[in-house]
Amino acid sequence: MDQGNTAFILICAALVLLMTPGLAFFYGGLVKAKSVISMMMLSFGAMGLIGVLWVVYGYAIAFPGAEGVVFPWSIDWSAIGLTSLLEVPEGAAYPPLAFVAFQATFAIITVALVSGAIADRAKFGSWMIFAAIWATIVYFPVASWVFNFGLADDGSFAYGGWITYGMQETFGLGAIDFAGGTAVHINAGAAALALALVLGKRVGFQKGVHVPHNPPFVLLGAGLLWFGWFGFNAGSELAADGTAALAFINTIAAPAAALLAWLLVEKLKDGKPTSVGAASGAVAGLVAITPACASLTPGWAILLGFIAGAVCALAIELKFKLGFDDSLDVVGIHLVGGLIGTLYLGFFATSTGLFTGGDGTQLLVQAIAAFAVLAYSFVLALIIGFAIEKTIGFRVKNEDEIAGIDTIVHGEEGYVLADSKA
Repeated sequence: MDQGNTAFILICAALVLLMTPGLAFFYGGLVKAKSVISMMMLSFGAMGLIGVLWVVYGYAIAFPGAEGVVFPWSIDWSAIGLTSLLEVPEGAAYPPLAFVAFQATFAIITVALVSGAIADRAKFGSWMIFAAIWATIVYFPVASWVFNFGLADDGSFAYGGWITYGMQETFGLGAIDFAGGTAVHINAGAAALALALVLGKRVGFQKGVHVPHNPPFVLLGAGLLWFGWFGFNAGSELAADGTAALAFINTIAAPAAALLAWLLVEKLKDGKPTSVGAASGAVAGLVAITPACASLTPGWAILLGFIAGAVCALAIELKFKLGFDDSLDVVGIHLVGGLIGTLYLGFFATSTGLFTGGDGTQLLVQAIAAFAVLAYSFVLALIIGFAIEKTIGFRVKNEDEIAGIDTIVHGEEGYVLADSKA
């Protein structure tokens, strides 16, 4: 067993887990002051719920071995509860549970991302029910499509999920998704769009009415997300090697370029570059580079960052034109950014992109992967969301939303002066 790579994977897993509290700060700063506890609790609720489900059966669905080529999903019954993975196989590069832990953090952050679309108006209990069902029938299977793979005894490829490996049999190339552009960002963004439609608009929804109550929280959250993202991207190599180093430098380059592009768009469009724009631009670049971080040279990564930052800065305006209330721009940043990063590989992926030595096959398989995940997640999230709304209800009362839902849902306030209760 390689102790260096084992330590690398475990450290990267801890970095990715930190992303969810970072997301809580990022989202929490964007909502109004009387909803900050509720917003952050949606992320922390996901940490608790998905952490348990992953151990009980999530891993068994996401990584069912050779059965993972079955569409849409299957399960390895021997992996229920992870007891079959306690022993370290002879000759293994790292303990199986190190990989299980690393992938657990991906499941947690993906579910938490969805919550940004329903800020200020969702019931906590209903969210937890949605998160459990969506993770079970959407995220866990999609993770299998992208991340599940295995090697034969001689080290050659043996099996894998249909997105990254299955399409090789038909097209000669599988889709490239190194760290989760489809499984994480397109998946979460599509579900977020569905929930935004289910819950409807916030009271008084229009441009300029709902402003972030705490931009420093947003910047702190973005910084924690960027820090954790090095584990997200470089860690997906599962080894401390040259590919991990390439993913690491691209995780610097792309979000840096996207940050600048977003600020430039804001300056040209609104006259002022904002701190929230800087944070959002960095996240847009991180989203876009996620599938591509190991398949682009740093120069192409910078170009991707500029494109993602500029396009996502414009895409967040779509909710006002199209009339859906994606509260914290999960669609504009994660769905759009995920699509950009995934499709960009069809043009510029090293050796196989249309302009970097390939023909057009890479673009085709990237598009199939992106839109298959988008459709699967959107439709099922819409069904789950409507079922919850029509039974126990998903949205709080309008009067509670106006008053602020922290005290109504959690019995707490985000900001209380010490002498105010005297």
